[in-house]
Amino acid sequence: MDNYFSREELLIGKEAIEVLKNSRVAVFGVGGVGGFVVEVLARCGVGTIDVIDNDVVDPSNINRQIIATADTIGQEKVNVVEQRIKSINPNAVVNKHRCFFLPETAKDFDFTRFDYVVDAIDTVSGKIEIILQAKKAGVPVISCMGAGNKLDPTAFVVTDIYKTSVCPLARVMRQKLKKLGVQDLKVVYSTEKAMKPNYPPDMPPQRKAAPGSVAFVPSVAGIIAGGEVIKDLIGYSNN
Repeated sequence: MDNYFSREELLIGKEAIEVLKNSRVAVFGVGGVGGFVVEVLARCGVGTIDVIDNDVVDPSNINRQIIATADTIGQEKVNVVEQRIKSINPNAVVNKHRCFFLPETAKDFDFTRFDYVVDAIDTVSGKIEIILQAKKAGVPVISCMGAGNKLDPTAFVVTDIYKTSVCPLARVMRQKLKKLGVQDLKVVYSTEKAMKPNYPPDMPPQRKAAPGSVAFVPSVAGIIAGGEVIKDLIGYSNN
């Protein structure tokens, strides 16, 4: 175990390694973006990770979700994530919450117990509630905007929600957060305009709500978001 994070320690120091070891981070949504956030947290030595997701691994997840393999299809995502975290860092504490986070389920979570919160879910009402709860608890939060229907992983940037453009999800979030009086929010979003998916003519209408995706876009968004969490926890700034 002493050598697990030795290369990281060369960059950030022993004290920062201890900070991460004693930190607790909640990741809401462990899909294409959130799964890679968790990967960063686990490989950087975050001591306690809460994973919140209500889904099971689906064959359609294979192309972009790090936890999705032929062997994990049909399994609960929170269980697969726990196994992966433990295989990376056996000393990590994993708290699993199999639920679909919405304003109605917010009461089941004590946000004051987290050192950082990551919003990597798709539902706007859930995203808003995560942000409101984190802000109320005084806990840092980062929110991931849309990563679907895009092909340029170099277009992701970290900025404030009110400085975003192009992204339809970010536009909706800006409007709703402004009405709620939220003054700032760190986000990861893409400056690339969304492509129009090539839906087959015989695809059922309900399936056409799903965005197109590739392995190299949501993964990058998740790694960027995870990196921001790590840097913020240890107080790193490159300014």
